[in-house]
Amino acid sequence: MSTAFIPPPRLEVIALEGIPEIGRDADLADILTLACERNGCGLRGNDILVVTQKIISKSEGRRVRLRDVEPGERARSLSAETGKDARLVELVLRESVQVLRVGREVIVVEDRRGLVLANAGVDQSNSGAKDPDAEALLLPVDPDASAAELRRALKARTGLELGIILSDSLGRAWRLGTVGHAIGAAGLSVLVDWRGRGDRHGRALRHTETALADSLAAAAVLVMGEADESRPAALIRGLGPAGDGPGARALQRPLDKDLFR
Repeated sequence: MSTAFIPPPRLEVIALEGIPEIGRDADLADILTLACERNGCGLRGNDILVVTQKIISKSEGRRVRLRDVEPGERARSLSAETGKDARLVELVLRESVQVLRVGREVIVVEDRRGLVLANAGVDQSNSGAKDPDAEALLLPVDPDASAAELRRALKARTGLELGIILSDSLGRAWRLGTVGHAIGAAGLSVLVDWRGRGDRHGRALRHTETALADSLAAAAVLVMGEADESRPAALIRGLGPAGDGPGARALQRPLDKDLFR
């Protein structure tokens, strides 16, 4: 949490071009550092790197061959209801603790990380597989831990204190379209608490909190793209010292404050 955040008048958001296809156990700290150098921005202290969860998942071996997945009875039932491949549905169920809503081609769940999202983040786009229909990527087991580990590796590589955000594009129940969200974070405050601070007329704010990490992830996704751009990371510069925080898990609304479940 942060009560001293001062919004900067300007931010730079730079997509990192030229990042290769990521394999298991890839040295992401080295790859990202070199990508910043090649793109002419270099890394500086207090920079924030936004990295798509897919390259984290690939480096952590979260790829699953569908031929190895045996759907259970519930997966087959939901497959018939949704039109989704029963093997993908099985993976969604394995990654989830609760199914919340079911529709055509979509299963909204609470996943094992506490995220509420479609299909538990199980995805086949940009998987890097020769046959993308034969494999699926799962989310990192612990996105905050993944972000913290990448931050440690980058500090060892560069000596710099950086912020790290793991991004994914998620839908929202009350709005059309997906928006970049932070599913993992390290080295920055994820939530800015404005409560008690005055507006320009001196009136104290009572409810306002800003999801800083989500806002940065959304900005980064705009330059990284969603299709064949091959830009799985972006650098954000100009925020200044962003403090530290408990990780992106702190952005998840507690069930007792959730009006939609």
